[in-house]
Amino acid sequence: MVVRVAAVFCLAARRCVRLLQKIKTEHATPQLYTTLHRRACSTVSTPRITTHYTIHPRDKDPRWEGVEMERFADEADVVIVGGGPAGLAAAIRLKQLANKHEKELRVCVVEKAPQIGAHTLSGACLEPSALTELIPDWKERGAPLNTPVTEDVFSILTEKYRIPVPMMPGLPMQNHGNYIVRMGNLVRWLGEQAEEVGVELYPGYAAAEVLFHEDGSVKGIATNDVGIAKDGSPKDIFERGMELHAKVTLFGEGCHGHLAKQLYKKFNLRENCEPQTYAIGLKELWMIDEKKWRPGRVEHSVGWPLDRNTYGGSFLYHLNEGEPLVALGFVVGLDYTNPYLSPFREFQRWKHHPFVAPTLEGGQRIAYGARALNEGGFQSIPKLTFPGGLLIGCSPGFMNVPKIKGTHTAMKSGMLAAEAIFPKLTAETLDSETAGLHVPEYAENLKNSWVWKELYAVRNIRPSFHNYFGLYGGMIYTGIFYWIFRGKEPWTLKHCGTDANQLKPAKECTPIEYPKPDGKISFDLLSSVALSGTNHEGDQPPHLTLKDDSIPVARNLGIYDGPEQRFCPAGVYEYVPLDTGDGMRLQINAQNCVHCKTCDIKDPSQNINWVVPEGGGGPAYNGM
Repeated sequence: MVVRVAAVFCLAARRCVRLLQKIKTEHATPQLYTTLHRRACSTVSTPRITTHYTIHPRDKDPRWEGVEMERFADEADVVIVGGGPAGLAAAIRLKQLANKHEKELRVCVVEKAPQIGAHTLSGACLEPSALTELIPDWKERGAPLNTPVTEDVFSILTEKYRIPVPMMPGLPMQNHGNYIVRMGNLVRWLGEQAEEVGVELYPGYAAAEVLFHEDGSVKGIATNDVGIAKDGSPKDIFERGMELHAKVTLFGEGCHGHLAKQLYKKFNLRENCEPQTYAIGLKELWMIDEKKWRPGRVEHSVGWPLDRNTYGGSFLYHLNEGEPLVALGFVVGLDYTNPYLSPFREFQRWKHHPFVAPTLEGGQRIAYGARALNEGGFQSIPKLTFPGGLLIGCSPGFMNVPKIKGTHTAMKSGMLAAEAIFPKLTAETLDSETAGLHVPEYAENLKNSWVWKELYAVRNIRPSFHNYFGLYGGMIYTGIFYWIFRGKEPWTLKHCGTDANQLKPAKECTPIEYPKPDGKISFDLLSSVALSGTNHEGDQPPHLTLKDDSIPVARNLGIYDGPEQRFCPAGVYEYVPLDTGDGMRLQINAQNCVHCKTCDIKDPSQNINWVVPEGGGGPAYNGM
């Protein structure tokens, strides 16, 4: 074990004419083409933006000649990528079964955060069903579920008023029996439970690459290399990552995992489902005046400041943890169409509503963060199994959108995966046609579980908002077909395609004028990012990679007025003038990245590819 742990720790642009010909035929008017030509040609002389080896292979870079590239390899029975609720639930269940049946089973969890739970962000109002199945005595074990829901409030907001909506029994937003939690604290506690039953946890090591056997089945993963300079060259302290091989690998990276994206393509896992659709969730923690504190109160709203055709809403939860804390946040569907919309600034504006501001006045904001979340639901669930691996949790996407809850379904998916894997791993002979174990039983188990029934029942609620009346049409549909018929309608509505394809050109949209932050209730972006604890090693290649460095200025700025400046909740992207004063260039402030993945999802050119930075980098959420 000592040797193994020691080994672990030792670990210009493309041609302008070609791009512009594509833009000209697909998007540009003659006048716009002239503008783009000038801008794009000016970027040819700018310094290279992307230096990451996934875009510029090292075998073609003379600076890497003679560098030792051999990796240390270790073996496990099961490797789990991602130490979130799904990954930890799977690991715990596997070891529970192994200990019960007196079987030796090595289960390893790799997590990119420096500590388990440090990258976890959620609302969160937890439905405890899966936790109770996994650890029935969680109360006695001290699980941090301190705030049972005592009051449920739902509202439609106009600019100045609130329209109360009665919480009828059976509606998905009802929270009777649920708990308000700080999800990072719960995940940290789950990590402790995992170690107690014998799971090996490796925080601070990011899974950067999927490894394959010669027959094409998954062999395991490789962690990321360290000691690479910002320009892509090896430092004197360069160390290769290590390989973790397993009979089966579970991918529980969370929403829009970068390894899962590769697996979708290699195994064509989305062949028979709709594209995933997403939202961005922004969250703050506040310490408020104790006189305004109502522990157990849950508030949700829809409406203002979003228009009726932009999906989204808010939450405000009163925690009961010995001090007057509230968790509040705002969610915006990433299928919005106006490139001038800023989810962060919509969140700041919402806090000034007459129904919200009184709770915050005189209080102090103590934390901030953001994360993308899956909203595709039942229609967007991909094929879940392939030779050597499985997808669990928010990686494939099991969120119940109208409930705004996905932790219970994510945990249950991990448990079902473990229960399908265990008998095949412990059989006298491995029953698999490939070197990597194939476990199709997992998908069948999921379809026979309450997860599938729950997601099927609400499958039409999110896509029902795509109508002329938008929000109000969707609410009417929900009232009729879910509350009355419980989702038993004999049809399944479709989504509108990928979120990246929904933006309209800037010239077709009206710029949005946002009020300046007052520094008391609303705040600027950079002071917010400072509260996320985000930190990355500065001298490393930016992990926000561009497939083509010339596209941002030529297409995103030229056609959509640089929407990445607004949809990023951390100030990573900004357009700045060239030193020559002739044109603009994209500047990527990768050190600000909170790992929300929004840029990878919403980029209208699909030119941004988010990859893992050096392990341990990113936000440092304290119980978010």
